[in-house]
Amino acid sequence: MSESIVVGYIPTPEGIAAFERAKDEALFRGTRLVVVNTGHHGDFASPIFATPEDIDAITAELTRTGLSFDVVQPTGGLAAADEILRVAETEDASLIVIGMRHRTPVGKLLLGSTSQQVLLDASCAVLAVKAPAA
Repeated sequence: MSESIVVGYIPTPEGIAAFERAKDEALFRGTRLVVVNTGHHGDFASPIFATPEDIDAITAELTRTGLSFDVVQPTGGLAAADEILRVAETEDASLIVIGMRHRTPVGKLLLGSTSQQVLLDASCAVLAVKAPAA
């Protein structure tokens, strides 16, 4: 399997920024792009689980680019970070792209951090992207 770029996508400004940057990186490198969207522990009713319309828009945009790609929405019950890391291993990813949002120290302590887990546990490079300022 050839190497690829994996992006963790959720329908938020941070997720969209990560998707756009991952798409640009895949085009620049000529690699396959794998978009991973999962709800909280694989819950497809979660608001971070992209709608069919979101997925259709991503698919249409990637089709226009000519990139080799796949969009996956795992529902196996794993945490988002675990799914992103699992897909990155399976796809022999050379890069994982994730969106970052500002969080207070208390918020980090109480809620944990998908981004932090991906940054610490990935076996490849990780690119953290912030959403453009409003």
